Amino acid sequence: MHIILNNTSMVPIYEQLMDQVKKEIISGGLAENEVLPSVRALSGELRISALTVKKAYDKLEEEGFVVTVHGKGTYVAATNLQLAMEARRKTVEDDFASAIQKANAVGLTKDEILEIVKIILEEY
Repeated sequence: MHIILNNTSMVPIYEQLMDQVKKEIISGGLAENEVLPSVRALSGELRISALTVKKAYDKLEEEGFVVTVHGKGTYVAATNLQLAMEARRKTVEDDFASAIQKANAVGLTKDEILEIVKIILEEY
């Protein structure tokens, strides 16, 4: 598993870690029932606190992406296609929300934002 964290990002480290693990699971880079690195191993590799890794793993478990078996490790949960699709959709919605916030910040109206989206969609 290849994780790249940005210490200067406004996104908390545990969220960056979660997002990258989710992407690996959704894309198939991490297979069902595959074991993730231990909290200590990953924290050492990434040079971050074990508590940060634990928080990311706990949140991933809450969202159904991984399952932790005490004493054995954390494993990729059984693939749930609906969950994976929802995660992809949420990512796109978050990106749109961010873009709309930027557009509002520079004074664009809803109609202007919609026109930009229509132009971009025509290119695809």
